[in-house]
Amino acid sequence: MAASSRSLLRVLSRCPEFIQSKFFPVSCSSLAAHKQLPIRSYAAAAKPAQKEKKEETGKEKVVKEKRQIDDRDRHKPYGLTAWAPLDDVYIVRYYPKPVYEMPVAIEMLKNFQKLDFTPENQPVYINLCLDMKLEKKKKVDPFVSTMYLPHPFKTDFNKVVVFTENPDQARIAMENGATVAGGAELVEKILADEITADFYLAEPGIVQKLLPLKNKLRKKFPKSKRGSVGINIPKMLALFRTGYEYIVEDVCVNTQVATLDMPKDFIIENIQAVCKDVASHKPTELGPFIVQAVICSRTSEGLRVKIEDLLPQEPEKA
Repeated sequence: MAASSRSLLRVLSRCPEFIQSKFFPVSCSSLAAHKQLPIRSYAAAAKPAQKEKKEETGKEKVVKEKRQIDDRDRHKPYGLTAWAPLDDVYIVRYYPKPVYEMPVAIEMLKNFQKLDFTPENQPVYINLCLDMKLEKKKKVDPFVSTMYLPHPFKTDFNKVVVFTENPDQARIAMENGATVAGGAELVEKILADEITADFYLAEPGIVQKLLPLKNKLRKKFPKSKRGSVGINIPKMLALFRTGYEYIVEDVCVNTQVATLDMPKDFIIENIQAVCKDVASHKPTELGPFIVQAVICSRTSEGLRVKIEDLLPQEPEKA
């Protein structure tokens, strides 16, 4: 039996090609080639990124400026039909939008109210478009400002909360018209909406204890930049109880400045005060801050007005 097994193995070892072709349809040459392939157990190294060659040119980069077409001497504005329509019925987009003097625009708003039979005491709004650019690619950050109006249009005072740990300062605050005055114990009441106010003032030493209110109060949180943190509490109360606040959102100011039943001169003086305060947040030598102004009432269309007389004049260069 052992002899026959050895004979069989001897025969089979001499015919590998027969076994391969019978049981494995793959050629021996392909198997040999497969055995010769190197086995790699690691990932191939990434090719180094080719650095872009910078073109060295002595020419300076040319900045394309926006083309401004001066059509003042033309018989009609560029791209429009004429400078002014011939009658009262016309398509608005074919003519330049008129720009009115401030007294004329306010008189038009009053006439609109009479024609539409709308309330006389409706609010008057102004929308200011601002140029926030400064030198060296810097911009003016959006801000919130509180100021005095020459002719306030609100009849009631603002509610003001004063944070102070000094009992004497708390008593002075209440005597000067504060709604509530106290220390850190007011934090929980404000978070629970037991106390609400229009403005929140604080002394410098207590600001750190008010940090839990930061998400609750947001823009009303006391800040020295806004003038709501200081040691002269009577002076701050005098401003914030009767003060007028406006907010710069993106590049615009849209706020109420008067009511339509106020005299024309009062409305103009309020608008001048707001424009002057807005323009003070940018140096005049860097160009005008206010680019465009539109006034309207609650029920009327917007009227573009000339703002040259409302802005502070640039200093003359020697």
